[in-house]
Amino acid sequence: MATAAAACNGGGLLCYKVLSVSMLILLLRGLVEPAAAACSVDAIYSFGDSIADTGNLLREGPVGFFASIGSYPYGQTLRKPTGRCSDGLLIIDYFAMALNLSLVSPYLDKGADFASGVNFAVAGATALDRSVLLLSGVMAPPASVPLSSQLDWFKSHLNATCPSQEDCTKKLAGALFLVGEIGGNDYNYGFLQGTRSIQAMKAYVPQVINAIMDVAKEVIELGATQIIIPGNFPIGCSPSYLSLFSVSGAGDLDDRGCLKSYNAFAQHHNELLQAAIDGLRKANTDVATIVYADYYGAFMHLLDHASLLGTYLT
Repeated sequence: MATAAAACNGGGLLCYKVLSVSMLILLLRGLVEPAAAACSVDAIYSFGDSIADTGNLLREGPVGFFASIGSYPYGQTLRKPTGRCSDGLLIIDYFAMALNLSLVSPYLDKGADFASGVNFAVAGATALDRSVLLLSGVMAPPASVPLSSQLDWFKSHLNATCPSQEDCTKKLAGALFLVGEIGGNDYNYGFLQGTRSIQAMKAYVPQVINAIMDVAKEVIELGATQIIIPGNFPIGCSPSYLSLFSVSGAGDLDDRGCLKSYNAFAQHHNELLQAAIDGLRKANTDVATIVYADYYGAFMHLLDHASLLGTYLT
């Protein structure tokens, strides 16, 4: 199986257009060889939601659904709650470890030195601004920090740490950017609040994709050369969706016990996202390496091989 080092080519992060399931699984399980030298990655800048948040929401003051992230079992295997929506490490942590970097500190941790980059992701975040969601009656949590605000944080960080534009460009050229996973909450809030049907939510997808692409374009303009943009997960396999919608949609279940219609929606998002990434890649052929990360396929791989990977589902 390929290692992260083998996947690197000519100083760029990846020579592939899609981060394969096998590579992603290797990264998630921490089995790749350290590859910082081959990849020339010396920092990670991350934008996203709870999939990547390493402590920003905890410092903002989590409320509602996220109020418990400051106590066990969150952070239990790390010996303290860190603000991660997990009992242990996240995908971004495994990326950092694979690249022989220290774990990436959250932006709101003002005591951090940010030597390995900065994490701007916030649990509960949306790709679209709250005002856009409200127009269709979709409510985002009070502490939600949308993608546009995370980009503002990034620019403030650059203004505070770069002596000059030339210095910034050089600094960002050696960094890896994770733009997402983001957009899942835009859909979650609409679906789980019961305000929007699948068909109605499809109208949001192009707007969500545009918001993601706008941030990717802007970081490229600022000097980013290595970018990973992940897709959405199979939300139809999520316990929250299954508990709310499986009774009324029993005929919608597939062989895995997942909701086919909601997984089809996630695949629709991913298809439009990949098409947009292809366009961005063509427009920046000589400027940046842009990779789509197949989180949907990786999740399904884990689900289909749960017993072999040490996870048992009931």
